Amino acid sequence: MKSTYSFILKLTLSMVILIVITAVALGFGAANTTLSDLIEALIGEPGGNYYDILREIRIPRVIAAFFVGAALAVAGAIMQGLTRNPLADPGLLGLTSGSNLSLVLTFVMLPGLSMLGLMLSSLIGAAIGMLLVFGIGMTSKKGLSPLKLVLAGSAVSLFLQAIANGIGILFNVSKDLTMWTAGGLIGVSWQSLIIVPFILLGLFIAIIYSKQLTIISLNEDLAIGLGQKIKTVKVIFILIVIILAGCAVAIIGNLAFIGLFIPHMVRRISGADYRTIIPLSIIIGGAFMIGTDFISRIIFAPLEIPVVSLVAIIGLPFFLILVRKGGRTFA
Repeated sequence: MKSTYSFILKLTLSMVILIVITAVALGFGAANTTLSDLIEALIGEPGGNYYDILREIRIPRVIAAFFVGAALAVAGAIMQGLTRNPLADPGLLGLTSGSNLSLVLTFVMLPGLSMLGLMLSSLIGAAIGMLLVFGIGMTSKKGLSPLKLVLAGSAVSLFLQAIANGIGILFNVSKDLTMWTAGGLIGVSWQSLIIVPFILLGLFIAIIYSKQLTIISLNEDLAIGLGQKIKTVKVIFILIVIILAGCAVAIIGNLAFIGLFIPHMVRRISGADYRTIIPLSIIIGGAFMIGTDFISRIIFAPLEIPVVSLVAIIGLPFFLILVRKGGRTFA
């Protein structure tokens, strides 16, 4: 009972932080909007001074930021639990680079494809990227250690990214891919949010199976002894990771580290139970992404800096600390 109250308190505090960050991101920017402008954009009629800025740019951008952050954070948490690898992250294990390459090929071969088509392409690329990384990593005779997996992921990611850049230059589609390769939310519109229901589905299934993930992350033999169908559960979680990472890349582009350090932060707060890790990762990951995107667009307003740069500034030192520890701990 005490643990339940503790989780509710943590969830409530996280929600409060999310609401505050969202209000700040919606209310401030290059245009000096007011609370009444925001209310008018949300529930009023078109025609206000800042109606179009808020309704067509800021609001969909904040929504997209939340779901991208939530998707990457949960995908990272699942990968860390499933592989028992504290260095696991969609951006470090080839998923986002695979999605990015697939998007480049789609722009070259199928220009003008719908957002759903881009999402499907991104999902296929994420799956291929993951298969390449795990395939290379499993060739080691001494097993798949956390560091070997990350090294394989880094090599595959760089390789896929180099191919994507080369194709973009060769076929003159680099400008069309700026939104994705820069890792930003510039250009996000309501049409982009057609992907959100798929992210919601992935998050919902992740919550439903969170108990099974907790058991697997602790001991697979215990999970088998409790009657869990390990292979089936793993396939489900791998599909969830591909959906979440692929959808996130289709919106924002190749972005690493959020799926690495957000689950670690949450684990510090909530412990090792994924029934609390996943819901808190959704809220904290979404809040982090909204806040980072807000900073990226106001720090040198009206110019923007790539949000991927800010994320790297935060995530890279954290990653290096984990590497220094040999990837042996979640702490």
